[in-house]
Amino acid sequence: MIDKNISFIPVNICVVTVSDTRSEENDKSGDLLKQRIIVAGHNLYDRIIIKDDKKEIANLLEKLSSEKKIDVIITTGGTGLTGRDVTPEVVENLFEKKIDGFGEMFRWISYQKIGTSALQSRSTAGVKNGKYIFCLPGSPSACKDAWDEILLYQLDIRHKPCNFIEIIPRLKENELYRK
Repeated sequence: MIDKNISFIPVNICVVTVSDTRSEENDKSGDLLKQRIIVAGHNLYDRIIIKDDKKEIANLLEKLSSEKKIDVIITTGGTGLTGRDVTPEVVENLFEKKIDGFGEMFRWISYQKIGTSALQSRSTAGVKNGKYIFCLPGSPSACKDAWDEILLYQLDIRHKPCNFIEIIPRLKENELYRK
């Protein structure tokens, strides 16, 4: 449910396509996410294409998660089962907290559309340096489902009873207790 009495708060989102074969000309999933981010009223901070390389992905996500102006990072690609699909292994090693329900919910939504083939997705999400990181499959249809049925709502402060945006200021609370 959207509470129209609350003002929308746009967030800065970076889209990262993980692929050895995608370029700006043929990155349909990145195009779809960019379009939906802008239509929803959020800010596209950056859009990056990176190869399926563990070290490069880890370095990029470390850098992006340290950028103060970024609130959310969405990756697309590299969540399947082939030898080159390494995104979940990389990001889950970076997470301070994993959002288990994201992958579960994504696969449930996918199951409604593609049946047991949804098992092949290793979509995942978590928090790093006070930033949300969502890892989506490389399929435009999967990115559409994740955005339209989960992220559109959870990245909207007006969504009730709760959403990811309202707790952004508290994501780094653990730093206060370490001092």
